[in-house]
Amino acid sequence: MSSSPAALSPSGYTDTFARDHLPPAGDWPTLEFTTPELQYPDRLNAAVELLDATIAKHGPDRPALRTPDGSVWSYGELLRTVNQVAAVLTDDLGLVPGNRVLLRSPNNPWTVAAWLGTLKAGGVVVTTMAALRARELGPIVEKTKPSIALVDLRSVVDAIEVRDTLAPDLVVVPYGDGGPNDLLASRCATKSGEFTAVATAADDVALFGPTSGSTGVPKITTHFHRDILSIDNTFGRHTLRLTEDDVVACTAPFAFTFGLGMLVVFTLRAGACALVTEQATPAQLAGIVEEHGVTVLATAPTAYKQIMKAGHLPRLEGLRIAVSAGEHIPQEVWETVRSELGLAIVDGIGATEMLHIFISAAGDDIRPGSTGKPVPGYRATILGPDDQPVAPGTEGRLAVIGPVGCRYLDDDRQHAYVVDGWNVTGDTFVEDEDGYFFYRARTDSMIVSSGYNIGAPEVEAAIDGHPDVVEAGVVGEPDPERGSIVSAFVVLREGVVGDDAKAREIQDHVKATLAPYKYPRRVRFVDQLPRNTSGKLQHFKLRDLTHHQPAERDQAERDQAEERTS
Repeated sequence: MSSSPAALSPSGYTDTFARDHLPPAGDWPTLEFTTPELQYPDRLNAAVELLDATIAKHGPDRPALRTPDGSVWSYGELLRTVNQVAAVLTDDLGLVPGNRVLLRSPNNPWTVAAWLGTLKAGGVVVTTMAALRARELGPIVEKTKPSIALVDLRSVVDAIEVRDTLAPDLVVVPYGDGGPNDLLASRCATKSGEFTAVATAADDVALFGPTSGSTGVPKITTHFHRDILSIDNTFGRHTLRLTEDDVVACTAPFAFTFGLGMLVVFTLRAGACALVTEQATPAQLAGIVEEHGVTVLATAPTAYKQIMKAGHLPRLEGLRIAVSAGEHIPQEVWETVRSELGLAIVDGIGATEMLHIFISAAGDDIRPGSTGKPVPGYRATILGPDDQPVAPGTEGRLAVIGPVGCRYLDDDRQHAYVVDGWNVTGDTFVEDEDGYFFYRARTDSMIVSSGYNIGAPEVEAAIDGHPDVVEAGVVGEPDPERGSIVSAFVVLREGVVGDDAKAREIQDHVKATLAPYKYPRRVRFVDQLPRNTSGKLQHFKLRDLTHHQPAERDQAERDQAEERTS
């Protein structure tokens, strides 16, 4: 069964902004619903399916959310808080179905409740990382036009700056510490805990997912209520296969749809328990897994590598499933975990545009070195330079079709991602004769470091904003710990000395301008940047220089504990 924009059902929204700004019908990817689980009714609210339906099956008393400090929310407690949030949004803050609600917080139970409460109330969730600065948050607000922002108290300053400069009608509601400034909690305390969910259409937009933005201008992906269930009805049900007794931990923020799927969608739908952590180094993560009886861990390859390096692999012995995503996992890491723990890490590739993982393998289906095969519900191919499928064994661009797909919010870049109905991810792969897909490289300017996607042009722009910088070029540099690191080549104004102190100053400037994980871990000072005859910066020559020009390791590694990028 296939679908097209022409087949959209009547919306349950009064505010039609989201649907009005979907791409034109001819620019959509092909959508396919090829398994029984992927058939949906016209009316569907994902929050009801994730929470109310799960409670009807498993009861309200099972633990739904836990935190490292020992706090536990049962499914019944989570439902009551979700309903209270929905009531606050509608009764106190005037949310109209279809309005957008910005969320900005680390991973914690209140953020889960805010996310589900927004869906129940008929809002469209715009989940952002708490680490983003006002400069990065502003374009997201301008494109998605939220009317309400639910913001962790520790991250409220940037939200207020964006409101005051770009969105004067945005209502900022802080939450997070239970004290007198926690306006969301105090308002929720006045609500009964009963709420009738808005009857949203299955193909109403539920979620705006900002991409990492390789150009500094984020693309806003749109996902329907049915899409949220589809990632569970594909990867969740067929590959991950959680049980109600699982305790799931994941290091990715909810703003990364990988984290959202692992900690909210898959976990709640299975009646399992999510252990939500705001931040943790790999060593701390291993301790949390051991202490709290975590059975399913999802994190980036970098974390597994650092856990190995620190000698903490034995602390993962209680795991029955380990998932790796965000970047390609080196085969030697996979083999070491398999050898020492008897645990076959589940690798996978997904994309914000596709919401979650679409190629993977688990158990006996794993072929070491391969990312896997298309998850049931998806199909994939490799496209050559002429946009046609190539023969097995030939490198090319990975292209995918399934029940979800790329629909950027009012963005001409839709044409680059969707080719003849295929979602073209920007990754180079090769497919073997048995249908297994093997990762080769990224095909764009994105730097993947410790599982984080970092746009080189965005970092260049931030460095260029330093008063002593004439210009900068940024590339990814191979790194054994992080896969890649952000490496900057900087031309300084005349008379300024390029020393370690100046390098740290530039790094600190980037941290103050962008999310700290994006800062250049290596800074090289050069007299000029390589350019072609038309003046275009030749990034490939900078990449060559990372192999031939030595540079001191970033002394700002001392800040690693502060950033928690892994």
